[in-house]
Amino acid sequence: MIPARLIERKREGGSLDREEIRGFFAAYLRAEVTDYQMSAFLMAVFFRGMNQEELDALVAVMLESGGTVDFSHLPEPKVDKHSTGGVGDKVSLVVAPLAAELGLRVPMMAGRGLGHTGGTLDKLEAIPGFRTDLSMERFVSVVGEVGCAITGQTAEIAPLDRRLYDLRNATGTVPSLPLIASSIMSKKLAEGLTALLLDVKVGDGAFLPQEKEALELARTMVALGEARGVRTTALLTAMDRPLGRALGNALETREAIDCLAGGGPADLRRVTLDQAVEMALLADPRSDRGATRSRAERALDDGRALEHFARMVAAQGGDAEVVEHPDRLPRAEVVIDCAAPSAGVVTRVSPRPLGWGIVELGGGRRAVGDRVHPGVGFVLMVAPGDRVETGAPLGQVHAACAEDAELGSSILREAVTIGAGQPQLRRLVSHRVSRDGVEAL
Repeated sequence: MIPARLIERKREGGSLDREEIRGFFAAYLRAEVTDYQMSAFLMAVFFRGMNQEELDALVAVMLESGGTVDFSHLPEPKVDKHSTGGVGDKVSLVVAPLAAELGLRVPMMAGRGLGHTGGTLDKLEAIPGFRTDLSMERFVSVVGEVGCAITGQTAEIAPLDRRLYDLRNATGTVPSLPLIASSIMSKKLAEGLTALLLDVKVGDGAFLPQEKEALELARTMVALGEARGVRTTALLTAMDRPLGRALGNALETREAIDCLAGGGPADLRRVTLDQAVEMALLADPRSDRGATRSRAERALDDGRALEHFARMVAAQGGDAEVVEHPDRLPRAEVVIDCAAPSAGVVTRVSPRPLGWGIVELGGGRRAVGDRVHPGVGFVLMVAPGDRVETGAPLGQVHAACAEDAELGSSILREAVTIGAGQPQLRRLVSHRVSRDGVEAL
């Protein structure tokens, strides 16, 4: 195999057969294909895509690069949830303990911030002591003890994906349908799941902003899961504005705790409940949707979901006192209000510049291995449709220094558009995609 010839063929729009895909990626794991060669191949895939045979082969080689998790000793359904990534999306922190409270086992392997989107692991690591590097043995143990665990990929699970994940983030090749689908599904298919719920974001803050692309990604991943015996459903959720009000690792963790306590922004609660219900119905299709939703609402409102979260935090080495005392979470050194430059109606809160703004403030990674500042970010005080007066606060900027705070204010003012008339927003949850097809909600 000559790597450059395969790269050239993909660059020119050609296709590779199953053995060429397997050979190329296996050689990368053996360091016979370099990072710069793999970067070139990923960029070629970004522009040229992959056919179904190539995608199936890529998922297979990712799975074969590591082991699988064995939960066969646990009789309850094993159901995970995964988001394709958004700004302000802290749903995983809420839905994992909520679904566990509904009687599911939730073994969740999550990721770090990618591009302009935040990462579940970075948010959880804002909790002092929280371990996201569990061994496979400890991961299985926590799921058995608590009902849910959230960890990063163990060294045994899809190590090829783990290397490609960082490389994609550093080379601008994240928003590629086949690379997104293969990355997500290789991890999830290795988890020993009964069922899987996918949260596919759509809107300008998503990696695939157009509804047509998002539906294609959803159908692709559902087919990959179903073909391997995992009941799989996808929900399309809006990312034409941030989810919730808090943006940034510790700030989002605080807001997730608020939601687990029965509070939090209405949009976050709605998406969380919708996802918890879908997970329960995947586990037991005979369940009544309305009754399941009522159970989930009660679990949030009476504190049981929050107690489940505290048990998970403690089991993973974290300071469970943050549940009662969120002030124990890291804070930014400087907090300032950002004032509206004019009066009018908020017609847009653009998530993508705010996501990149968190990276600018140090809350995300510019390069592989960068450390993140857990306390920085934004807290929005307006949403699309709100009327504001000149000088009224658009939100807070949480920054490491005064200079960064001024930069953050500029980013926030640019992200919030003030005009006239009411905005046209996507439905918060617009479609359900399953093996039976696409259903508009």
